[in-house]
Amino acid sequence: MPPIATTAGPVDAADLGRTLVHEHLITAHEGLRFQWPHLVDAEAEFDAAVRETKGAQAHGVKTICDPSVLDLNRDVRLNLQVQEATGVRFVMATGVYGQHYTFLPHYFQNREVDALADCFVHDLERGIQGTPVRAHFLKCAADEPGITPDVDKVHRAVAQASLRTGAPIMAHTHPGTHTGLLQMGIFAEEGVDPSKVLLAHTGDTGDLEHIEELLATGAMLGMDRYGLDAVFLPEGPRNATIVALCERGHADRLVIGQDACATIDWFPPELKHALAPDWHFSLVFERIFPALRDAGVAEADLDAMVGANVHRWLAA
Repeated sequence: MPPIATTAGPVDAADLGRTLVHEHLITAHEGLRFQWPHLVDAEAEFDAAVRETKGAQAHGVKTICDPSVLDLNRDVRLNLQVQEATGVRFVMATGVYGQHYTFLPHYFQNREVDALADCFVHDLERGIQGTPVRAHFLKCAADEPGITPDVDKVHRAVAQASLRTGAPIMAHTHPGTHTGLLQMGIFAEEGVDPSKVLLAHTGDTGDLEHIEELLATGAMLGMDRYGLDAVFLPEGPRNATIVALCERGHADRLVIGQDACATIDWFPPELKHALAPDWHFSLVFERIFPALRDAGVAEADLDAMVGANVHRWLAA
């Protein structure tokens, strides 16, 4: 397998160790933080990032994939600081989340797809935000608004950057409106190898027929949003879906996580706690794995969801 670019430099996939596929040190709006810096408590954000990372580390996690990109306040310097404080390395992304899953900044609206793809390739081949840390995977998103013209542009730019560099792709999906199939259609039109694609948030649905359709595309599936029971599918149905997919022989196509944010500015802290009191980097180890074991999921399959399956996608 080719080496994986991390905040600690290139690492062989076989040496990544236990790996969380989808967690954020920070999720915030870049423009707000630039215009009103008095709203930012950098020390508290660092402390929260270290606390969450150490929580995962206590369960054997060596590597975390952080899919923060434009519109989510990607900050590779924070990742480097947390790595120095904890020893856990990060695999970084490049791409665009998209404001309200709908539109791009005017800069990219008024330029061709190549201009967007070039930015992604720069991060993958030269480094992120003026550092030598290279991104390793691409991130794009489609949600309830569907494939708007700008969302289509992002997906095609991601596909083209993947073809130019070989980088894998993580696509935020909205299973309720079946965007994953539309996203895979765009990637197929652009010639992307489907094994390079991870369809994030597939675990937000218990519709096994739809999930089988997604599996048929050849993509990996993210069961990666545990801890948001008041917002998305609760824990019980999520577990039942994983159990059913493992029984059907699909355990090698699943990765698991929380999509947790050590800091998120979308909500006041008290509202975040009320909505998601258990949303943290350690939930899958502390509560989900024991429940899945009790339901008959093999230990080797659980290990693969935070190990070999993630590593295979990263090295695809």
